[in-house]
Amino acid sequence: MPIDVGSPAPSFTLKDQNNQEISLADFQGRKAVLLVFYPLAFTGTCQGELAEIQENYSEYSNDYIQVLTVSVDSVYSHKVWADREGFTFPLLADFWPHGAVAQAYGVFNDQAGFANRGTFVIDKEGVVRFAQLQGPGEARDQNTWRSAFKDLIL
Repeated sequence: MPIDVGSPAPSFTLKDQNNQEISLADFQGRKAVLLVFYPLAFTGTCQGELAEIQENYSEYSNDYIQVLTVSVDSVYSHKVWADREGFTFPLLADFWPHGAVAQAYGVFNDQAGFANRGTFVIDKEGVVRFAQLQGPGEARDQNTWRSAFKDLIL
């Protein structure tokens, strides 16, 4: 079960595909965060979802909101994947301790060893305002995300 809407978002610091540390706290008081967990790099459904994020990047990363994506893959696999696919948003490595951030958000799949498709909208104060969980093979409808954060940025 994902953490409840209205709960404080668990803090984290993870490295992106460029080996730079990014913390949820970096955005507190400044921007809402769209936090997108995905199972694994180089997989079909994940590829499609992240390609759609890239295609609509200005909606997901602007003066009001920042998109952060997270999987248990390593920084190095994220770097290769981002370069190959042209992803310019942060791909964060929840590599070690393995899946700790996904566990904190209640989206870690213990049997498979990776995150399920968890999506969270976190307001500027660090409170979860939207939470969605889907299994590994279920693609998400990104229109629900847009609706969820539209209210926060108006």
